[in-house]
Amino acid sequence: MSFQALRVAASDLNGIARGKRLPPQMAPKVEAGAVRFPLSVLNLDICGDDIDGSPLVLESGDRDGVLHPTGRGAVPMPWLGTPTALIPVWMFHEDGTPYEGDPRHALARVLERFAARGLTPVVAAEMEFFLVDDSDGAQVPASPRSGKRRRGGQILSLSMLDAFDAFFTDLYAGCAAMGIPAGTAISESGFGQFEITMEHQADALKAADDAWLFKLLTRGLARKHGFAASFMAKPYGDCAGSGMHVHASLLDASGGNVFDDGGPEGTDMLRHAVAGCLAALPGCTAIFAPHGVSYNRLVPGAHAPTGIAWAYENRTAAIRIPSGAPSARRIEHRFAGADVSPHLAFAAILGGMMNGLDDAGESPAPITGNAYDLDLPQVPGKWEAALTAFETSPEVARIFEAHLRANFAMTKRQEMQLCQGLSDAALLELYLDVV
Repeated sequence: MSFQALRVAASDLNGIARGKRLPPQMAPKVEAGAVRFPLSVLNLDICGDDIDGSPLVLESGDRDGVLHPTGRGAVPMPWLGTPTALIPVWMFHEDGTPYEGDPRHALARVLERFAARGLTPVVAAEMEFFLVDDSDGAQVPASPRSGKRRRGGQILSLSMLDAFDAFFTDLYAGCAAMGIPAGTAISESGFGQFEITMEHQADALKAADDAWLFKLLTRGLARKHGFAASFMAKPYGDCAGSGMHVHASLLDASGGNVFDDGGPEGTDMLRHAVAGCLAALPGCTAIFAPHGVSYNRLVPGAHAPTGIAWAYENRTAAIRIPSGAPSARRIEHRFAGADVSPHLAFAAILGGMMNGLDDAGESPAPITGNAYDLDLPQVPGKWEAALTAFETSPEVARIFEAHLRANFAMTKRQEMQLCQGLSDAALLELYLDVV
């Protein structure tokens, strides 16, 4: 790759890229693990400020962590004018052990539990986002072809995709250059809302990396085209929100899908995994809805699940089992908003599945009909309640190490204080193209 500038970046607990710009001749030092930044950098608030009272800062002298490449190598950053490469990294202690506060390590820890049982998750994410003209508030950007602003759902509208053809052409080219397995693109139900699916792959770490890089790419290219891309859970109050649905199946050592019983219902292992996901939902709500504005999406009847339930081929349920060939039997986890940290969301989903397999717990009966019309246990509906559930949940404690749990809670509580008293316009400005 020929480039004139170099970036190294890791994901913090909010999914925000934190890193450095380097001259390209320093690439060998990056590969050798010679680049560092403070452990506290992965535990910043939404504005990029240190967490007040965090033991990672003054109490410990703000110690450095060691950055090692994730193995992906250098990928281009096509939204920048200068030819630039990005080397994704994750953080380790001086003695080579993983830094527990790194969200990528949280996912790796969950995957170790699957490997110990001879299982490999096969995962894919659906990435929903809005294209936004934020030059004066937030509205649907004008079509580069017609100059018109088309409101309304425009579900599966080819004309909406065609209106932004140059952007999507660049987006697919960027995905190919960065090794992101982008699949189908559709126009979604919100104003200027779109979805791109990722291909299924048997490498959950790479899948989470792909989702993280896709968000960087999409936001960067949107600016290059004269508008913004937002992964806010619900930037507009009068339309549907954006989610990051995750599909997951499990392969055994021989490559067989352990959820496949040859029919439509799936195996006992499928139902155990579903039970684990449902049990983890209340405690993991703060992961899946990480910001105060995230809860604007979690309202009945707005295409985002609020009840703790599962179903076959039913998009009103939090956990859906799609129809199709038995060999492709899988879980679709529909709860997370698009504003999540992909690594934490994948860890929470797969960790819940693993808890269920370990417990061999039986799932409740699948629901039928509209989940919003049923008397179901509900996820925490407010940010404070969700964070309290996160801090006290035994299911969460089985998924995430204590250090990460404490850091995440401190980060979110500082963010709560920051957001107190802010107007809707100020919150939109804060989150629109950051999360």
